[in-house]
Amino acid sequence: MTVAVQSAVKICGLTRAGDAAHAAAAGADYLGVILANGVRVLDLPRAAVVLGPRHHGVRRVAVFGTQSADEIIDVIHRLDLDVAQWHGAPSARDAEYIRAATGRAVWPVLRVEGTSLPHEATDLADATGYLVLDAKVHGQLGGTGVALDWIGLAEALVAVRRAVPSVRLVLAGGLRPGNVAEAIRLLAPDVVDVSSGVETSPGVKDPVAVERFVHAVRNASGKPE
Repeated sequence: MTVAVQSAVKICGLTRAGDAAHAAAAGADYLGVILANGVRVLDLPRAAVVLGPRHHGVRRVAVFGTQSADEIIDVIHRLDLDVAQWHGAPSARDAEYIRAATGRAVWPVLRVEGTSLPHEATDLADATGYLVLDAKVHGQLGGTGVALDWIGLAEALVAVRRAVPSVRLVLAGGLRPGNVAEAIRLLAPDVVDVSSGVETSPGVKDPVAVERFVHAVRNASGKPE
């Protein structure tokens, strides 16, 4: 018997408070803002406005780039974050330091080319309990709309899951309402992370696309609406 994957939804790259509120109302489990670089990057005051007050059952995420561990700790407290998603080549030691200092989750990001995972994947999974897989596009940290080779990566993920059975996979890169069910079927991610795939323009979310994405994930995961 096949057990349905219970994938959670993260709507990332939010730049408008109204979009964040709508995503929460539509059923998103995580709301994400960008503090790294790119067209969706926010400063701290704006990020606080976009995230707004807490929504019941919805977790708050910020995406970091080259910030130091101490800078990330400071921002976690200032924005009352649940998760620090770290693109800046995080080390297992620094990730553990942030977790110990804040009690909040750290999601280390692996920017992937091809069908193999970087050698540090297992160490990061073991240190944090999470791995984020995103497409590697030179000069950009995320929100590129480029999908990974889901079929090709399946074997590499089996190896990581055998080494760290408790690891939770966050899948990003090129997800859209029309393909997220297939990604869930192939890789069984714990969280699916979408940004450009539910936008009308960079940083501007399409409310209909957000709702369609959440609906597609719930149907693929066997979750109630």
